[in-house]
Amino acid sequence: MRSVRRARDEYEDTQSDIECARPEYRWAIYVFLIYLAGTICLGIYWSSAPAELNVRATTQHQLATLKIPVQTQWPKGVATTSTLISISETLLDKHGGYLTNDFSPPGIWLDNMSHWELGVITQVRDTTQILRSSLSQSNLKHDLDVDLQKAEVRFNFSDNSWGVPSTESQYRSGIEHLQKYNLRLLQAGAENAQFHVDAQHLNDYLAGVEQRLKILSQRLTASVGPNPNTDASAISMRQANAKKIVSALYTKTPWTQVDDIFYEARGSSWALIAVLQAVEIDFVDVLQNKRAQVSYEQIIRELKPTQDPVYSPMILNGDGFGFVANHSLTMASYLARAQAAISDCRRQLLVSTP
Repeated sequence: MRSVRRARDEYEDTQSDIECARPEYRWAIYVFLIYLAGTICLGIYWSSAPAELNVRATTQHQLATLKIPVQTQWPKGVATTSTLISISETLLDKHGGYLTNDFSPPGIWLDNMSHWELGVITQVRDTTQILRSSLSQSNLKHDLDVDLQKAEVRFNFSDNSWGVPSTESQYRSGIEHLQKYNLRLLQAGAENAQFHVDAQHLNDYLAGVEQRLKILSQRLTASVGPNPNTDASAISMRQANAKKIVSALYTKTPWTQVDDIFYEARGSSWALIAVLQAVEIDFVDVLQNKRAQVSYEQIIRELKPTQDPVYSPMILNGDGFGFVANHSLTMASYLARAQAAISDCRRQLLVSTP
């Protein structure tokens, strides 16, 4: 009761101060409160992640953008490249636009969305890199595609630059180079626009995806348990003082970063689901010949739950079988199961077809 009375007295004092203030001060307070309420509501709206992409619809949309007639069958590589372009455009054109480099409310407050964007751009960078280094090159001839080289450079630009050049301008330039590569894939007989569809190239792509999922899974599980620390400073500390071996070898994710890693994994999975579906369209013949279709589809099924709604107002970090849930471990389990499905699919791809 004493606390209630104190809160009531403070509220009444604040109301009295506002009423006694000069009119211009009173209006300034009202404007500030309205602005604060507006930015909070806008921030909630901007924090909603985009819906899952429809790969076939986005591919048709990209073809329409390039003024290509509607087709039921596309040249190999068009689905993957078109989906990669759509993911990049969604990153820039979603609610609120690109928020990582915002320096004013409400964007500066939305750290969860900025880490979601980091997960998405990481997948864009990984896919562009594998396009440039593997999928666009044969095993005998290693001629780098100029547009893919430029796109990779643009997407690897700093993700929080708001000056000149801005992050958005560099990413849109990368999209333009991907569109040029996509257009050359669509043009019959075009030279230097290659997309090689065989088991070895698909295995190379899945190897990169598996490694990325492994890293994300380890970072998520470090929220409740020790994470091996093998940097040089830790090793030297261990050698200098054996008593500090535990603190030197292991680190734990700070509680302030648990939600950041969770949303980064969520954004990375959102983009990865769309890319995997597009790669399946381009490599469908390889998957069927290698009898790896079921294993490949299992990867996507294991990743789908990572996009389930989060009903909790905050990311929880419970211990063991405690009363509070642990969202990080739940996300890590989905990624680990997808990683295991990738291993099965890769083994199937490497088996010689009878």
